[in-house]
Amino acid sequence: MRLRVHFEPEADTEYQQAGVWYEGRREGLGLEFFDEVDATIGRILEFPRLGAAVPRVPPDLPVRRLAVKRFPYHVVYLETAEELRILAVAHRKLPRSVDHRR
Repeated sequence: MRLRVHFEPEADTEYQQAGVWYEGRREGLGLEFFDEVDATIGRILEFPRLGAAVPRVPPDLPVRRLAVKRFPYHVVYLETAEELRILAVAHRKLPRSVDHRR
């Protein structure tokens, strides 16, 4: 059975803003970003334990992250019995408090 994908609101905002930022850099690049994030989520759905544990998260909370190919982002997620919760689409190099897309 394939899990239902649920984006947390902040994760969806990060995803959309990053795609818009890339599209502003080069036409079509935003769509390529969306495609790569979607492909990453597809890999996670196929192999939910593929991602690495997120540092500094309690071990009893199995939050994982998987790198997005071609872009400096991770998909941060939590697998539950009912769904795959996307917690963040996070830039790998910048702290979340830095909004580099403005």
